[in-house]
Amino acid sequence: MNHEAHRADQLHSAVPHSARVWNYWIGGKDHYPVDQELGDQVIASYPQTRELALASRAFQARAVRYLAEAEITQFLDIGTGLPVQNSTHEVAQSVEPKARIVYVDNDPLVLTHARALLTSSPDGMTDYVHANMLEAERVLQEAARTLDMTQPVAVMVLSTLGHVEPRAGIELMRRYMAGTAAGSYLVLCDTIATPQTLAAQEAYAAGDTPPYLVRRPEEILASAEGMELIEPGFGSITLWRADEENLEPVDQWGFVARKL
Repeated sequence: MNHEAHRADQLHSAVPHSARVWNYWIGGKDHYPVDQELGDQVIASYPQTRELALASRAFQARAVRYLAEAEITQFLDIGTGLPVQNSTHEVAQSVEPKARIVYVDNDPLVLTHARALLTSSPDGMTDYVHANMLEAERVLQEAARTLDMTQPVAVMVLSTLGHVEPRAGIELMRRYMAGTAAGSYLVLCDTIATPQTLAAQEAYAAGDTPPYLVRRPEEILASAEGMELIEPGFGSITLWRADEENLEPVDQWGFVARKL
């Protein structure tokens, strides 16, 4: 962690931080005891929490690799989170060194870390947009400094949309995709509502952090309306083009869909 990131982080080390809690779940090092405490409270109510978080990261890497191999070279990663291995630009540029990636977050802590650690390959490019993801048109406009919006872009929203009420989230994804060219993709996953994940939602909300809302499967799938689902379609993310056999499904469902 560089000095600027450490200073920004320390300012908020007395209360849990969503990005740091997530970092704890996936085995990172950028969190404090208060984040671990909340993370453990959620795990106690929903033991699959860490498995779900790791599955989300693995799905992201598989989806990015699939798209890069399909010659998609532009990625808009909304809700960056704290940097970890196999970030979007690392996977994309391992396939296509000239790939361009724009990371979006409205959290100064996250963007401070991102600017310090998410560095592009020499032939490609990374950029950072500091904006609320609800401001779709502004995000797209600022992303256009780096991305050619007349060409296909992969819009990625992974384990992030729960910060938005479900109906508003569906409309938000439509606004993003309306600003992209035909042949663009939406990569989306989020936690489905079950008795167990609803209990985790309550445990997380008890940590004095903004709520994270789980969804019915149809509320996730609705964001792909009018688009072509890439095989194997919509379902538990562990089963989407999995590298291994006999993996257990998790309560995080998602899809990769192509704009026609």
